[in-house]
Amino acid sequence: MLLSFLFIGERMINLKIKDRADYKWIALANTTLGVIMATIDSSIMLIALPDIFRGIKLNPLAPGNSFYLLWMILSFLIVSSVLVVSFGRLGDMFGRVKMYNLGFVIYTITSLFLTITWMHGTSAALYLVIMRVFQGVGAAFIMANSAAILTDAFPHHQRGLALGINNVAAISGSFIGLILGGLLGPIDWRLIFLVSVPFGIAGTLWAYFMLKDTKDTKSGGKIDWLGNVIFAIGLILLMIGITYGIEPYGNHTMGWTSPAVLVELISGAALMITFVIIENYIKQPMFRMHLFKIRAFTAGVLSSFLSAIARGGLMFMLIIWLQGIWLPEHGYSFSQTPLWAGIFMLPLTAGILLAGPVSGILSDKFGSRPFATAGMIGSAFSFILLDFLPINFNYLEFALILLLMGISMGFFASPNRAGVMNSLPPEDRGAGGGMNTTFQNSAQVLSIGIFFSLMIVGLAATLPTNLKNGLLQHGVPKTVALGIAHLPPVSVLFSAFLGYSPIKQLVKPSVFKSLSKHNQAILTGHSFFPSLISKPFSHGLGEAFAFAIIACLIAAAASWFRGKKYIHGKTD
Repeated sequence: MLLSFLFIGERMINLKIKDRADYKWIALANTTLGVIMATIDSSIMLIALPDIFRGIKLNPLAPGNSFYLLWMILSFLIVSSVLVVSFGRLGDMFGRVKMYNLGFVIYTITSLFLTITWMHGTSAALYLVIMRVFQGVGAAFIMANSAAILTDAFPHHQRGLALGINNVAAISGSFIGLILGGLLGPIDWRLIFLVSVPFGIAGTLWAYFMLKDTKDTKSGGKIDWLGNVIFAIGLILLMIGITYGIEPYGNHTMGWTSPAVLVELISGAALMITFVIIENYIKQPMFRMHLFKIRAFTAGVLSSFLSAIARGGLMFMLIIWLQGIWLPEHGYSFSQTPLWAGIFMLPLTAGILLAGPVSGILSDKFGSRPFATAGMIGSAFSFILLDFLPINFNYLEFALILLLMGISMGFFASPNRAGVMNSLPPEDRGAGGGMNTTFQNSAQVLSIGIFFSLMIVGLAATLPTNLKNGLLQHGVPKTVALGIAHLPPVSVLFSAFLGYSPIKQLVKPSVFKSLSKHNQAILTGHSFFPSLISKPFSHGLGEAFAFAIIACLIAAAASWFRGKKYIHGKTD
């Protein structure tokens, strides 16, 4: 895909738009650049977080700082989830290219502002969270309108190829971001944001001069302000509730019984129900509820949502597995694990890149159903294989399973997106594509809540005993060991996620210095922390993978029941 993208870009340098045949490749190249940048930034922070926190001189594992840890990751996803439907609707009304170009401008300016932080501590962390919110606004404009621009530009018999390349770029971008974060973060954390600026400037100018709106794609109309406000507040409350549900509350390992979390979840759900009711009575609604009467659209959106839940959770579990356990046990220092976690996950990205364009071409000819369905069945089988792997696995086996997972995801993603966009009438492509993207982005936040909750349940069962016994065996006083053993499992999970060994931070310096040199070396060595969490992690991983398998199989069923090949306004 990368080679084809570079080839397309080279053709564009001296190209004058003569007809639709030329324009469609311009649209594909530019929108692919846009979505890959947006999705890289959705994940680049995951690997670079330790470098960011060291750079701004803030300990992410200190009490109260988990707020910044969570929101640096989630603010981008939540904002893009909330706004993408509205921005797609704005594209339908005023021109998709105009809204897409505006997104490129906002995204580029915000990426620059993210690099010029002069503060430290919590002030710097809050600044970064706020800037990530605005970066998410720009990304929402890009993601909401890119699929609609491509659907307008390409004839129906080539949309699978175009949307396939675009969607593969979006999915692979989230994994490429892991490697870039691992490479750039140790050099200077600001580089993870600065790297987007030159591409953003080039993409903005390129889009402004080369992309054009066609008159028949503008539907006009009014903005559904009431629906927008209710939807935004409701979705934000749900996502905040899910986010803080994995945080400890009182004596509980998680916050699902917290009154604040319950109020957020119940209020958010009530507002979303109200939103659905209102949208059925508004003349020009934000959510085009009548689109759900289209069988291919409804099946495609449902399967997108379920596959995104499985995929989002998978990325977090693999990062924790590699950074917190496997890499340290194989001699990698905790400072090296973020980069190598991204590198060792490359087979997953390779599989997506290989299968995406191929399945898109095939779906143009045979329809989306067989390939999307097979992709989800293959994903479920891959999760089963991962579940059977030992925690200290053989890497070749792990890599082959990741490759199979990537191929399966690629076979699903491209045909499914083409099926969704082909089912939409031209005047609703922005709103319909935005609705699909909202479900995908929301699913990623939901998957964090589900997978982390399942993992914490697994850790809580045996981790306290493992921690207590391991610390006692190496000279840590009983009172200290008991106190550490009763810390919330989420703290240990965040440590593994960040690639930190938390032992030296959990044991007070005065206590640590009183231990023998031999015990100090063992407690802070590569294998002590991974050996403590391996068995509890394995139990939680089994629960998480079981959920992912069920989600993939339901997605496969939804894909199959979408019906035969369907293109709005065409009879194939």
